[in-house]
Amino acid sequence: MSSKTPRDVLEGLVKDTSLKWLLGKQTSMDDEIEEIENSPSAGSNWIPELSPVANVVNRRCSKILGVSVNELQDSFRQEASGSVKQPSMFPRNFLEYCCFRALALSVGVTGHLSDKTFRRLTFDMMVAWEVPSAASQSLLSVDGDSTVGLEAFSRIAPAVPIIADVIICENLFGVLQASSSSSNGLRLHFSVYDKYLYGLERAIKKMKSQSESSLLSYVRSKGEKILEIDGTVTTQPVLEHIGMSTWPGRLILTDHALYFEAIKVVSFDTPKRYSLSEDLKQVIKPELTGPWGTRLFDKAVSYKSISLPEPVVMEFPELKGHTRRDYWLAIIREVLYVHMYMNKFKIGTGVAKDEAISKAVLGILRVQAIQELGLTNPVRYENLLPFNLCDQLPGGDHILQTLAEMSSSRVLDRTNKAKEGTLYSISASDMVSQLGLVFGTSPRSSLVVGEVVVGDVNPLEKAVRQSRKNYEKVVLAQETVNGVKVDGIDTNLAVMKELLLPVMEIGNWLLSLAYWDDPVKSFVLCLFSTFIIYRGWVGYVFAFASLFIAGFILLTRCFSKREKVMIELKVMAPAPMNTMEQLLAVQNAISQLEQLVQDANIVLLKLRALLLSLFPQASEKFAVAIVAASTMMLLLSWNRLIMVVFLELFTRYSPPRRASTERLMRRLREWWFSIPAAPVILEQQNKDDNKKTK
Repeated sequence: MSSKTPRDVLEGLVKDTSLKWLLGKQTSMDDEIEEIENSPSAGSNWIPELSPVANVVNRRCSKILGVSVNELQDSFRQEASGSVKQPSMFPRNFLEYCCFRALALSVGVTGHLSDKTFRRLTFDMMVAWEVPSAASQSLLSVDGDSTVGLEAFSRIAPAVPIIADVIICENLFGVLQASSSSSNGLRLHFSVYDKYLYGLERAIKKMKSQSESSLLSYVRSKGEKILEIDGTVTTQPVLEHIGMSTWPGRLILTDHALYFEAIKVVSFDTPKRYSLSEDLKQVIKPELTGPWGTRLFDKAVSYKSISLPEPVVMEFPELKGHTRRDYWLAIIREVLYVHMYMNKFKIGTGVAKDEAISKAVLGILRVQAIQELGLTNPVRYENLLPFNLCDQLPGGDHILQTLAEMSSSRVLDRTNKAKEGTLYSISASDMVSQLGLVFGTSPRSSLVVGEVVVGDVNPLEKAVRQSRKNYEKVVLAQETVNGVKVDGIDTNLAVMKELLLPVMEIGNWLLSLAYWDDPVKSFVLCLFSTFIIYRGWVGYVFAFASLFIAGFILLTRCFSKREKVMIELKVMAPAPMNTMEQLLAVQNAISQLEQLVQDANIVLLKLRALLLSLFPQASEKFAVAIVAASTMMLLLSWNRLIMVVFLELFTRYSPPRRASTERLMRRLREWWFSIPAAPVILEQQNKDDNKKTK
């Protein structure tokens, strides 16, 4: 009987050149496996517990770091904790360790994104992460058709902050995967991933050229960095609307503000600055524009702050759609939200500030790279920007709080890197600095902040996962809301009537008791309620009612779980109405609403007349009633006062008091109708004033 284990057989099959035909076309990965096999140092570069792909990736990492794989393994065992070094988790955790160390060194090379070897390496790391151990990989080769899943992408990509961010990683993968059209399910092709990284390289070069432009020296003089410019092409300017005036020009977004330069005959006018960093209660939202103040085109962004007398509207004209506007709305909000985040958590200066701004800048670069892909499906840009997304996600405030805590507590000196820093990925501020886009003034050479931890889930990842779970619940709940929405006023009224039917029945039963339709039941309820009020048990009654409702909910939950039934509301749909009938129903509803508003205004005007003594006799009676009520409140305890009020209201229509109550109510109505309403004078607003208020 052979003594070979399944692992030995697997390795033999992969290394046996006579069986290479099973793998199909020879690939670079196959060549590296064969090279390791024939290398004199094969023993120091091949770990039996790891899959062939993981061994090849680790060997590439060792070449970048200038040490052997065995030396890396020794370093890992010295630096990693016991839980990270468990045998079952060793292959994947050791792979992450090698990858993070190699990536932290690789991104320090200028132009690494343009290096095809680097792009291929990061993707192969994801492939290896999915099959790290020898037992997890059958005959797998890594070639141009390889794909990776969400979990591998979310683990490796954030280790290079320019590629992805922990907060938006899942959304970014969804956008890239959707453009892959993979037949293997939710998988990402290397070709799309490679095109995305190439787009990142172009976006970085574009931002650097804009920042170094001599035409925008006044922005650099303020210490601000340019992130985006639009309107430089005269055929496609940005339009600024202030009141009724409109000016074409170009729009400039920096890491602190928004600038608009109106076009002159041969140059641009002095720029106007709209701050995004100061706490000015800014509101930035989509806006409708059109000629002569009409609201026809959904292609603009409105900027409003307490420093401006009226909102400023920036319009982004395009032939169809509003993609251009959506992009600018998202990136402007990203800069605003990152400064709101820093103001909230008192991040004023230093590394934490640079880290926050760098995170926003990298997000904008990723969005620009996504635009380079030329996707046919619309993209929600705000879902790819971390601070935008935190504003939308349920629990997004917890994500920001965790991010702030990590920024303040995990600023590590590189002198301590040998102890624990090597287990962390590079920071966003370091990433931006190495790309040549320097934001802030604090030194980068001695500091590092990590987000992805080898073999563990850090607090930020936990907060993001919890927020996404809550978001999934919100999405499911919203789907049920959208599913029960019905059209038509009559249908909605029918649904509301059916929903309020139990409340209406209880209300009718209480009114029946209050009007003493059944004197025996009303007398028993009156006696019982008076006893409860007299003993001061009203609070206990409300507590018992609340407990009864909670018990009812628990019982219905248990019943529904056991029977597996969904309690559905059945409503008899009213007869369908044609367009004219629907218009008449709307008109009737508006008329009824207008009548209610009129009645409410009359009540308020009569109260105004009473307070101003426009009808002295009625005002005197009103004042006497207030004095009597105040005296009772002073002389009686709250229990006795409540009991008196209850008895007065509940026994009004009892047989002994019915006749006197009817006479009293008649006199009160006559008194109310005799009170004149305070006069109202309507003044027409001048057109000039109307323009100023717009």
